[in-house]
Amino acid sequence: MLRALEIENMLIIQRLALVFEPGLNVLTGETGAGKSILLDALGLALGWRGRADVVRAGAPHGSVIAVFDLPPDHSAHEILQQAGLPGGDELILRRVCTADGRKSAFANDRRITAEVLRNLSETLIELHGQQDDRGLMNPRSHRGILDNFAGLAQVVLDCRAAWRDRGAAEHALSAAQDKLTAIRAEEEYLRHSVQEITRLDPQQGEEAALDTARRRMQAAERIGQDIARAHAALGPSGAEGLLRDALRWLEGAAAMAEGQLDAPLSALARAMAELSDAEAGVEECLAALSFNPTERERLEDRLFAMRGLARKHGVAPDDLAEFGAGLQARLETLDAGEKDMVRLRQAVAKATAAHLALCRDLTSARAAAALRLDAAVQGELAPLKLERAIFKTELSAMEPGPEGADGVGFAVATNPGAPAGPLDKIASGGELSRFMLALKLCLSRAGGGVSMIFDEIDRGVGGATADAVGRRLRALAEVSGAQVLVVTHSPQVAAQGTHHFRVEKRLDDTGQTVSDVRALSQGERTDEIARMLSGDRVTEPARAAARALLATGMA
Repeated sequence: MLRALEIENMLIIQRLALVFEPGLNVLTGETGAGKSILLDALGLALGWRGRADVVRAGAPHGSVIAVFDLPPDHSAHEILQQAGLPGGDELILRRVCTADGRKSAFANDRRITAEVLRNLSETLIELHGQQDDRGLMNPRSHRGILDNFAGLAQVVLDCRAAWRDRGAAEHALSAAQDKLTAIRAEEEYLRHSVQEITRLDPQQGEEAALDTARRRMQAAERIGQDIARAHAALGPSGAEGLLRDALRWLEGAAAMAEGQLDAPLSALARAMAELSDAEAGVEECLAALSFNPTERERLEDRLFAMRGLARKHGVAPDDLAEFGAGLQARLETLDAGEKDMVRLRQAVAKATAAHLALCRDLTSARAAAALRLDAAVQGELAPLKLERAIFKTELSAMEPGPEGADGVGFAVATNPGAPAGPLDKIASGGELSRFMLALKLCLSRAGGGVSMIFDEIDRGVGGATADAVGRRLRALAEVSGAQVLVVTHSPQVAAQGTHHFRVEKRLDDTGQTVSDVRALSQGERTDEIARMLSGDRVTEPARAAARALLATGMA
């Protein structure tokens, strides 16, 4: 419920503080007094679209504060929580506008975005008027209105969830199809590459081992010839043979040398022993360096094949085995793809069937609810002097979507035998107001508790019809348990109010026009309604008529 409204430096309002009450609150005043400005200011606080130049002339900025009481189950609590804003049983919205057009919004003294403000406003206030495109007159809202009347909120949520599941299943199928198509496009390459890698069978660390062995063979080839020549020089045809010849010759001469060759002979014996050791070492080295040229060729072929395959696929030789395993996995995906596609198609079919079943449930429930709503609205038209009019809720088939497969529109026929047409196209201004009020009365019984504003909804009606409108507005507040604010020029409507505010213009001390609003006492209400009946000069018969109207309002 809107509890208070504070306005400062907005258009012709200098400073204003209003306290509203539950029930039917009526605002009256002369044309141009500022009644609509009040609604503009409230709309500004709620983030509604409005005029840009709202700051009072000469003021650096203007502000509007709207204070709302929030019951524990109010939907605004969830919005505040999601936005990380402080909650409680009170919500204070503040909007500040500068003279250059900049605007800022606050909720419970915390700055908020325009989106959060709009989301909050939708839960706080319903505005209804002849030019209103936010509520009942917006054809896009009619399906939601019917669902609210029918109590289909949970079914709609289930349908949205089923629609999301259907979309997810279709997306998974499409992604799998795209992946399978991509794999099929390179199937030949995959199979050839897997065959190549499998045939080569590269092992981790093999490339380094092959390279080391190859380098060793290359080194052996370079030094092997010198070592072989050294071995030949040391052998029987070389040093060994010469030493043996020398030793034999010296031994033959030693007997006649009288001991002079003993030392040389000992040295030669030692040299022969050292030479034998050297020759054995050289032989061992030659044996170690020996290799099979065929083995070297095989080794180099494998090394070069491994490196070439690695270059071809852009990976390191040690990663070939892992790369091949990845290619094999893609082939297995291809081979198992069709089986997986069958599963995914079944999932899509199941999700689609579940969604369409809920769509059918919604269609059936909406068709039944449409008949109930038509009957309820028709019952409200007679008290509003529209007993000959016809109201009809029309359902049309649509492509299945998140909220079912139904289009919903409200149609009316104001004259017997005339074709029904869209609500906002067929009805006149006064008729439109009464149709909207009748519809709102029926909807409020399905769930209320929101503040409703009717901006001159009684325009174009008078007399008994205006009295009927006033009575139904009061009934709306009583039946729904909601707060109803009505801007009216009709004394019959004003008399039905439980709280009455008068809007008036005056000149301040500086000669500027300002608008004031004040709550009226019972006696002041009599004079105000008398003024609405008779004009500027309030006569005693007008007061008597006003008292009679007020008496009917309190009855």
